[in-house]
Amino acid sequence: MNHIILILIGVVFNTAAQLLLKVGMSRIGQFEVSMANLVPIGSQVATSLPILTGLCCYVSSVLVWLVVLSRVEVSMAYPMMSLGYILTGMVAYAWLGEALGPMRLAGMLVIMIGVWMVSRT
Repeated sequence: MNHIILILIGVVFNTAAQLLLKVGMSRIGQFEVSMANLVPIGSQVATSLPILTGLCCYVSSVLVWLVVLSRVEVSMAYPMMSLGYILTGMVAYAWLGEALGPMRLAGMLVIMIGVWMVSRT
């Protein structure tokens, strides 16, 4: 399989993980970090389907990443993982209604240019 496709699969798994973790934590809500909250919040996290699915996506992402690292120089592959910032921002905008203003779009464009430059080497 083409290494670019493998990297993109890893990016998709990582993006899915981020978004699912956000959905799960949005359902739990904001909380104070304290010893008193360790068990109640921990049990909510441990039984949250979006969080558990997000963690599975992270594990899948790591497994794909290990395959990538066995085939590609890390100095070329790792910068391409930055595409996850773009994909996460776009999906968060479309799915979660998060803001995507001109500065974020400009930052995404800079990332895309950087990834394109790295991929050309």
